[in-house]
Amino acid sequence: MKTKRVVTGAIAATMLSLSVCSVAPASFAAGETVQISVGKETANAGEQFTVDVSFADIPSTGLQAVDFSLKYDSSLISIDSVTAGKITETGAETSDPSASDMPLFDSQINSSEGAVVIMWTTMLDDPSYWISEDGVFCTITGTVAADAENGAVADIKIVPTDRKVNSDSEEKNDKITLGYKDGDTNVEYGVKVNSGSVTVGSAVQTGLRGDTNCDGSVDLGDAVLVMQYSANPDVYGLNKELGVSDQGVVNGDVIGGESGKGGDGLTNLDALQIQKFKLGLVAEL
Repeated sequence: MKTKRVVTGAIAATMLSLSVCSVAPASFAAGETVQISVGKETANAGEQFTVDVSFADIPSTGLQAVDFSLKYDSSLISIDSVTAGKITETGAETSDPSASDMPLFDSQINSSEGAVVIMWTTMLDDPSYWISEDGVFCTITGTVAADAENGAVADIKIVPTDRKVNSDSEEKNDKITLGYKDGDTNVEYGVKVNSGSVTVGSAVQTGLRGDTNCDGSVDLGDAVLVMQYSANPDVYGLNKELGVSDQGVVNGDVIGGESGKGGDGLTNLDALQIQKFKLGLVAEL
């Protein structure tokens, strides 16, 4: 099964580079730029981590083809798997005849070079099957090296995929591709990248207990953010634009765990405890 996955990944890479990215004339969608962002995570040496790769500002036409790579420090972290995110669930998987030969979403992990190739493409011309919603494109799961030192930071950078432009040329690809085909023309969006990282070690309590949004005070807004974090992690999850930071998770985790003072992560019980504190029903957090 693993061998088949590598083969289909290679086929997908070839099909993408030949059919969508390279052969036809290209034009750029003026003023339309898609943001690709990688999350930031903290994990202890030897522990597993997950990081989301998200898209934002996708134009209304949508994305028919996605092709980019991630580069990371393989001496500090390894990448174990890549899973498709919710925004790839467009219905194309069951309607695109090519999906029976190769997956629409595919990835290849090159551990020796610290690189992951990531792609999604459909041969369907109907834009209703293209990616059109902002959100999580994929989730990276990996492991921090057992001998990694606390405080070390493994950057996860968004880069063009290292491959030939096409089979008839020695020219190397030098762009991140997000776009679609309009007849015989490839339309490519501008791309803004926000790289991520994995920091080795555990976040420590350096701010106010209960200060989930890290604004220097404890109020009902902190309780509301905890509830949003629990109810809608795609928007308010860890290190999302509107979500909770690593330090915010530590600050807001005020009840539960073995000590009764936190340690089991953010839950609605933490939100309730912060509310009780603001109402004077408990003396301290």
